[in-house]
Amino acid sequence: MARFLLFVILACCTGLWAAGVPDTVMVSAPGLQNKNPVGVWWPAAKAKSRVVVWFHGGMTSGNCQKGLVAGEGFSKLFPDVVVVSASACRENHWASENMMAAVDAALDSVAARRKSPVEEVSLVGVSDGSLGVIVYSMNGRRRVKDRLLVSTFGKLLGDAPSVAASPKMRSGRWRFLQGGKDRLFPSHEALPWIQDFCRNVGADCDVRYDPEGEHDWSYWEKNALRWIKDAIFTKTP
Repeated sequence: MARFLLFVILACCTGLWAAGVPDTVMVSAPGLQNKNPVGVWWPAAKAKSRVVVWFHGGMTSGNCQKGLVAGEGFSKLFPDVVVVSASACRENHWASENMMAAVDAALDSVAARRKSPVEEVSLVGVSDGSLGVIVYSMNGRRRVKDRLLVSTFGKLLGDAPSVAASPKMRSGRWRFLQGGKDRLFPSHEALPWIQDFCRNVGADCDVRYDPEGEHDWSYWEKNALRWIKDAIFTKTP
């Protein structure tokens, strides 16, 4: 992906630096007609905390403010990390260049705000958001340490060996959660793609398959919390 000159405009909530209080960041990037609303949840120790990017589902819906609230539940599970949640919608979906630019613009603004660089991130994606994790891993500007992909249908991006072939995919870990009762992504199609991807990616890659698993983050939060916690390392070296 070509490098873009990114213009970042910040709109900050009252009480920005209080731990657990969400911040609103508005970013501009080439290809976006309007500024993109990004939710940011700050921990008490901001300067050196790990940064996690949350990619929400429903990436082509008409709700272009989703990022402002989408990462809130995750931020409660991980109160010691910075959670960044951009808003994908309509043609500005997670597989588009302009949304990848918007995510990096948001990370630029986090770095400027806390006066400490963001050189490495962890990525979490649910449903369509899993595609964002994969595309950012290929094209994003930051190094990726950990990834958690929940209810993934990767074949929308191509066959697994081709998607796994990008050299940048080999750094960091991959963790998948996939359910047998997923109402949108049938397991007989989704699971073989993930397994094939893990065989080809050349990195630490694993999938947890639950025959009772649903297409619902709340199901996994209730039934696979340890797996979720283990997927995202939060300690700063």
